[in-house]
Amino acid sequence: MTANSRGTKAASPPVQRRLSALPRPGAGVRLLRYAALVAVCALCYSNSLWGEFVHDDIWAITNNPDVRPGSSLRSIFTNDFWGKRMADNTSHKSYRPLCILTFNVLKHNRNMILYCIVCVDTLCNYIHHGFEICHTCVLQVSGIVGRADVLASMLFLLAFLSYIRMADEFPPTVSVLSLALSLLLGTCAMLVKETGVTVFGVCVLYDFLLPFPGVQYALKSTDEHTHTHTHTHTVIKPSSLQLCTESISKIAMYCLSSTPPPPPSLASFLSFISPTFPDTAVMVSCHVTVIMSFRLWLMGGSMPLFSEQDNPASFSLYLLTRFLTYCYLLAFNAWLLLAPIVLCYDWQVGSIPLVESLWDGRNIASLTLALVMLALSLNCVTCLQKMKGKEVLVGLLFLIFPFIPASNLFFRVGFVVAERVLYMPSMGYCVLVVHGLNRLNSVVSRWGAAALTVSMLVVLLLFSWKTVQQNEIWLSREALFRSGIQTLPHNAKVHYNYANFLKDRGRNQEAIYHYKTSNLTLNGFSAKGIISNFLKFQYTLIPQLYPRHASALNNLGTLTHQTEEAERMLKESIHFGPHFADAYSSLASLYADQGHSKEANEIYTKGIENCPDSSDLHNNYGVFLVDTGHGDRAAFHYQEAVRLKPSHYVAMVNLGRLLRSSNDNKEAELWYKRALQVVRKVDILTPLGALYYNTGRYEEALEVYREAATLQPDSTDIWLALVQVLAMAGRSAEAEKMTLGIISKTSNCIECYRLLSAIYSKQGNHTEALDALKTALQQEPSDPAVKAELHFSMGNQLREMNELDRAFQSYKLAVELKPDQSQAWMNMGGIQHIKGDYAAARMYYQRALLLSPGSKLLKENLAKLDRLEKKLQGA
Repeated sequence: MTANSRGTKAASPPVQRRLSALPRPGAGVRLLRYAALVAVCALCYSNSLWGEFVHDDIWAITNNPDVRPGSSLRSIFTNDFWGKRMADNTSHKSYRPLCILTFNVLKHNRNMILYCIVCVDTLCNYIHHGFEICHTCVLQVSGIVGRADVLASMLFLLAFLSYIRMADEFPPTVSVLSLALSLLLGTCAMLVKETGVTVFGVCVLYDFLLPFPGVQYALKSTDEHTHTHTHTHTVIKPSSLQLCTESISKIAMYCLSSTPPPPPSLASFLSFISPTFPDTAVMVSCHVTVIMSFRLWLMGGSMPLFSEQDNPASFSLYLLTRFLTYCYLLAFNAWLLLAPIVLCYDWQVGSIPLVESLWDGRNIASLTLALVMLALSLNCVTCLQKMKGKEVLVGLLFLIFPFIPASNLFFRVGFVVAERVLYMPSMGYCVLVVHGLNRLNSVVSRWGAAALTVSMLVVLLLFSWKTVQQNEIWLSREALFRSGIQTLPHNAKVHYNYANFLKDRGRNQEAIYHYKTSNLTLNGFSAKGIISNFLKFQYTLIPQLYPRHASALNNLGTLTHQTEEAERMLKESIHFGPHFADAYSSLASLYADQGHSKEANEIYTKGIENCPDSSDLHNNYGVFLVDTGHGDRAAFHYQEAVRLKPSHYVAMVNLGRLLRSSNDNKEAELWYKRALQVVRKVDILTPLGALYYNTGRYEEALEVYREAATLQPDSTDIWLALVQVLAMAGRSAEAEKMTLGIISKTSNCIECYRLLSAIYSKQGNHTEALDALKTALQQEPSDPAVKAELHFSMGNQLREMNELDRAFQSYKLAVELKPDQSQAWMNMGGIQHIKGDYAAARMYYQRALLLSPGSKLLKENLAKLDRLEKKLQGA
């Protein structure tokens, strides 16, 4: 866009000559530059394509119900970025439905393609001799959730280009199509990420500050000492910014001069503004008002709730501390753009201490940034007065406006420093850097230009190398969390995240160490001499980790094997986080495992009083009530969990199990199906399949178990359940084939042989059934109950084969391993009954009756035995 400078069409001849004197590369050269840019970007990020879901990817994609198959458009457009209701108190109020839609279409990393488009767009329109490689962008390109930043930046650029295309028209008119397209693209940018709305401010301010094309005017000025000589100049109309400057200078002359000229009138100032600007500004303002009102309505009229550990400066009681810290954070972010040497995925909890004094050395960094921005602004004014240097204005607008939402200026944000928010401002940064290099290149000698070119190539190579290294960090969760500890070892949050990862991997001792580290407090200044990453200022850093990390204390308590220590930590977690529901659940579970049901019930009750909106707490309390025999009360808490969180499928499944236990199969089925509307998971499908199996609905059970097997193909239990349903449905051949397939893939599968025996038995092949059971016993199961079951089954097969003595011995082995097996005692009695040993038969029957006093079959057998004995006595 630099060559097509605004105002070229109707500029005066000298200006036209000046603009045409600028070298413009040919189409082939430009195409080569674009191809080189795409190739370099693709090469730098090529090693990021095979990474796993890390950090926010897990919550925004893997655990997000709106990204799963079957999610509705309504939920996507009413929930936040993480799948929670926008009006929910726990929602972060991040409304990005268009980004969620792209996750549904493309879950894998396609951010590199969008990144190349953004870079080419920036190059095409603002940069003629450079391109954008910045390893602060690794998070946005390598991480899937970074698509919000990349896509929003692309739409941001397109909206801006559409707007200035209308503004560059001459004669000045309001192009409805261009304006509508700009408003649409800007709104889409906001629906991808909130910072996209700042494009409207950029457009309006750009239109206001830059001169509109081809309008001439006559500026009459009076001589400083006499009013008799008037000069008329015909020039290009200056910008509104230049007119503001001239107006201020005239007012000053009016106040200080003994014979002042007449002050400029408001009418004369307004005459210099483009006639289309008021109309477009009003339309854009009305549009922004409407979409922001809709956004606030979705939020339920409330702002997101953050804790002190998210943004410590915003919770400071002292205005000076907040002001100085915010200023330093601006300088810190600027330094990350200029020299991103140390990067971290999370800058919370102790990463950057508060600036509490005017004598803190970091205030020099804030002052330096203020001076640099002032110099850039003055340079921008000078360039606009000379009708050139539009890049400076664009660079400043792109640098400043997208960062305003993250600056704590209008509302509290939920982070200290976030590299992701620097992606959009980095476009303005690149414009300014390349423009500055072009200016330097025009004033230095030939050798100086060569040295400058070589230096920039070296810098770009270093940036590219750093980018490739950063990509490696974002390939896995472990690499990412370890890098955080190496970069910011005094950050409690990175230790906590790594401890969670270690806990999930079963590396409990390492997890305990990092949980403890995240709760340590190292008082005093013990890291003197640390060189600040910002401008290499030396300052003292307080390596104080967050001592009241309730979540870390909770996790540490759950990992600790010493009961007293675990109880102490969980109580501390509740003390420091009285509204942290997980701590109440963990402590209550600890008491329940110890058999202290009364104490557990009290903790659950207290937790629900302090955390009435915790759906998980209600669900866990329901589980506890079922375990303690209060299922009638449990149903209420399951339903309350679902009411608080309509997507709480775990509570739905638990309620379904509770209803099944009370034989309310119809209602249980409804709850299982409702859970499946939230997510299609094996944990829901298997109990639904069991319900269908137990109620004789074998075809429906087959359909459900097949889906479960598709979701979890390595689960032997699911395949065995499917085999059992096939056998009961009369499809023995298919069941046999599937069982043999499972056996071929699985070693020591005792249950497989037991099922195979049942299939053979149903087919009447008792010999093969007996062989299958013998093979199962050869696997030497360690559980006596399993051995007992196998011997009992062998007894059944031998009884069918009329080998009663061997059958009796198998039953005898079964009861020796498991004396409470009433069926085996009864069968032993039956064999003795058939053989005529009525006394032994009665003894076995009575033993079985003690174990199953309600058995009608036993009572009938005993009655038959009585009749036979009486008959014999009578004879």
